[in-house]
Amino acid sequence: MNGALAGLVILVLGDSHMAARELLITTLHDSLEADGATVHSYGMCGADADVWINPTNVTCGRAERHDKDAPIVDHSGKPTITWSINDLLTKHHPNMVIVELGDALAGYGAPQMAKPWIYDQVHALAGRIAAAGASCAWVGPAWGAANSSYFKSDARVREISDFLSQSAAPCVFIDSTHFSHPGEWPTTDGQHLTVAGYRAWGADIANAVVQLKTQNRLH
Repeated sequence: MNGALAGLVILVLGDSHMAARELLITTLHDSLEADGATVHSYGMCGADADVWINPTNVTCGRAERHDKDAPIVDHSGKPTITWSINDLLTKHHPNMVIVELGDALAGYGAPQMAKPWIYDQVHALAGRIAAAGASCAWVGPAWGAANSSYFKSDARVREISDFLSQSAAPCVFIDSTHFSHPGEWPTTDGQHLTVAGYRAWGADIANAVVQLKTQNRLH
């Protein structure tokens, strides 16, 4: 433990990369805790930014984890109401929010990204976080593989990362494509990484957050 994040309460929001054990809800959460933070993590399969603002139902799985407790995972397949960012901000009073969202926004396989749709919901979620007085880091997607049912091409990953870097303010953008080369982290299905990949990605995100905090770039 280096204690760089000591005293901070960090709320982490994510998509399917956070919605099961051994994914970021384990690796990123553990890395942030090792740096001294108290962490509350929530992941919902298929989540874009809007579902954290306007409650709906999720059926493909979700998970939550608090401090040093084990993840609580729900893969029952039963419709479950999504978590509300306002409720989570009120419940946990975080100093910092980390948003890991990108894959569900990118429109893999579609001819073009729906940029106005992406911008509106990203801007709205970032605004809710800023209004609560918390600093914010937005994490973009890692590389995947195009030859799968997710159609996650390198070009679209680069495009959504560039667009999020311009749209996530006042959140600071963390570009996950800088952490590895395309194909360096193997996937299980074209989009989701192996356990080793999630271990590396979680550690890299946490290190980026520590650097941002040390450089006083989180606001």
